[in-house]
Amino acid sequence: MNFLAHIYLSGGNELITIGNFVADGVRGNKYKSYPIEIQAGIRLHREIDTFTDAHPIFRKCTKRLHKGYGHYSGVIVDIFFDHFLAKNWKQYSDRALKTYISDFYKSLNAHLDLIPVRFQKLTPLMIKDNWLLSYATIDGIQLILNGMNRKTKG
Repeated sequence: MNFLAHIYLSGGNELITIGNFVADGVRGNKYKSYPIEIQAGIRLHREIDTFTDAHPIFRKCTKRLHKGYGHYSGVIVDIFFDHFLAKNWKQYSDRALKTYISDFYKSLNAHLDLIPVRFQKLTPLMIKDNWLLSYATIDGIQLILNGMNRKTKG
């Protein structure tokens, strides 16, 4: 769920960024059926997750939430970390967050045919509700967490 961080850490390559974004929807070696740059993005996503999941600060954060939220604690921490990235965006980029996200959405739409079906269905909802920009506000985080809560109760 830390979409914004994964997108940001992809650098400037459009297809690597898309691969990094959709990686959670690609299991095992199935990534090899994608174009080379998307494969690179999927591998980058996995490397980022391996690093962050083992990092002592991340583990400490998830441990604090684990009693109340179980295996969702990692997802919640990811969302919080995206919030801090969005909230402090000017420290990391000269481009306005709104512009950066808009450009990513355009890129994603231009390459919908290259991404897993699950993400093809998710993308219009994400863009309509502007999930990535919503990370910047507490109200936006509340909406994301409420949506997650609805999905996990069913």
